[in-house]
Amino acid sequence: MTSLFARLLCLCLLLSGPAWSQDGPQLNLQRVGISAGMHLIQAQIAATPQERTVGLMFRKEMPTNEGMLFVFEQPSTQCFWMKNTLLPLTAAFLSDDGTIVNLVDMQPQSLDSHCSVRPVRYVLEMHQGWFDKRGIKAGMRLGGAPFGR
Repeated sequence: MTSLFARLLCLCLLLSGPAWSQDGPQLNLQRVGISAGMHLIQAQIAATPQERTVGLMFRKEMPTNEGMLFVFEQPSTQCFWMKNTLLPLTAAFLSDDGTIVNLVDMQPQSLDSHCSVRPVRYVLEMHQGWFDKRGIKAGMRLGGAPFGR
């Protein structure tokens, strides 16, 4: 009987989903290094629908050179909003090779929609002004494993 209970408990834990709450920050996501010229970004990867939905919601702080890379299955026009997001962010919409298609500043807790100007598969969110302060603009190319370099 104890063995059956243990198996049922394990099954329930497996089916309960990821180890983060939908109303709290995702802190245990995979990370990837991304280069932006001479700057190195440590980005958490949001690749599943659940991870992308929560994104950076409810975070009160984030280290300066960290961000979140949203990865989609295929290129499409991607639109983001800031519901329940407390930090001002800049979204870099990226083509498959890491080229910045466009950059958009987003205000905390706003329902305004911010979209890519053409289909993209990646979106990198960083602190608002991070790209601007480093002279990184649309047309520049980021490097790293997600972009094949």
